[in-house]
Amino acid sequence: MILQFKSEKVSMHGLRYVLITPARNEAKYIAKTLNAVASQTILPEKWIIVSDNSDDGTDEIVKQFAMSHAFITLLRSEDGAARNFSAKVAAFNLALPLLENIDYDFIGIVDADISFEPGYYENILNKFRSNPKLGVAGGIRYDYCDGSFHKVICSSNSVGGPFQLFRRECFEQVGGFAPIDLGGEDAVAEIKARMYGWQVQSFEEFIVYHHKCTGSMMGSFFQSFFKQGQREYLIGYHPLFEIFRRILHLAEKPYVLGSLIMLLGYFRAYFSRHKPLVDQNVIQFLKEEQLGRLKAIFTARRDPSFRF
Repeated sequence: MILQFKSEKVSMHGLRYVLITPARNEAKYIAKTLNAVASQTILPEKWIIVSDNSDDGTDEIVKQFAMSHAFITLLRSEDGAARNFSAKVAAFNLALPLLENIDYDFIGIVDADISFEPGYYENILNKFRSNPKLGVAGGIRYDYCDGSFHKVICSSNSVGGPFQLFRRECFEQVGGFAPIDLGGEDAVAEIKARMYGWQVQSFEEFIVYHHKCTGSMMGSFFQSFFKQGQREYLIGYHPLFEIFRRILHLAEKPYVLGSLIMLLGYFRAYFSRHKPLVDQNVIQFLKEEQLGRLKAIFTARRDPSFRF
């Protein structure tokens, strides 16, 4: 079922962007996201919210909000797909045909549990405008855990999956998001972007508030971190880089234990020789890129993409 509303002029400065939000049972958080996007100084040409078989009141919240915000379209999916990251990509892709007759320069995903300041998209779009080689951009994520927001460590050449914004040419060149049950579709997309010569950058001055802890959709504490480690092997992370990366994250909650469980998941997949989830040329590019970054660090040429 599709609920559409009369369109209106919502862009400024020739910076035209569209957003897609896959949402399943996000009634607890989606109002924060709705208010954040509707408050932007530059509004999207179209924002398609795909309700993936929600039954907790998510649809009703979106419908009520859309009545006074004409750029919103609610699309409901009832295919009954399993609750995993592959289903999230399927929901995202379901919205793409609705954008075929809309002129836009940038396309972004925005999860249904995040929020940001009113100038967020205008600031990110200005970064694109000032750098024609910039293909993927976004801010820095702060997760809400244990009663407060905590900064999530992220390399400057990576953008968090819940809020990636792509230049349209870049998005089309990488082929959009690949459906992967364990997740990592966002990482694969930005790896491909760098492989094709685009720059990927997150900007520390623009904060994105994530209103729950990362990994909460993946099940238990152990399972979520174990699967993340598996995923990093399956999309091509080099073992030396993985070890170094986990050392960097030891100070993140859950202290030490999270990194150790991720390493366990990574090396379980490594020694089991699980089949990679991406093409060999992508894996080769990523491994060479990661080894180059490690070499720069250990030869006293600190890699500026690392944030400590």
